[in-house]
Amino acid sequence: MKLQPFDVACLPELMGWFPDRHATTVWGGPGFRFPFTGPSFREDARLDSLPTRALHDDRGHFVGFGQYYERAGRCHLGRLAVAPSMRGHGFGTQLVRALCVEGGQALGFDTFSLFVLPGNERALRLYAKLGFVTTTYPEASPLFVDCVYMVASRLP
Repeated sequence: MKLQPFDVACLPELMGWFPDRHATTVWGGPGFRFPFTGPSFREDARLDSLPTRALHDDRGHFVGFGQYYERAGRCHLGRLAVAPSMRGHGFGTQLVRALCVEGGQALGFDTFSLFVLPGNERALRLYAKLGFVTTTYPEASPLFVDCVYMVASRLP
């Protein structure tokens, strides 16, 4: 596995992972536009302003996507996704761990956070398995009222 900067040449493939409004909202959040265009997707995903990474398998196939940044004094993981055809093979675990290592070192944090929508049971199980626990978001924000905020106090 290799985590590397996201290559925009993979943008059409990434966009194909989210074929409908529901899939797009679960991944990108309630403010992510759908239907999207290449430019709107790039803008809403903040590809040009956040550390954006792609996970590639041992054969070089693009299998995962994620971002990290500082939020509320932690290394926050965002827009985590595994290619639909590759789910259930451990790539989500590898993606989260690699992003925590890189993001934690780059930002100087040893605690991590993320948001997930209720009902995304597969993601909730993965994050809990990796040591993330549900907690109250420390800042008042109407954007995250319908999201589950999870924190890990150690590297998963």
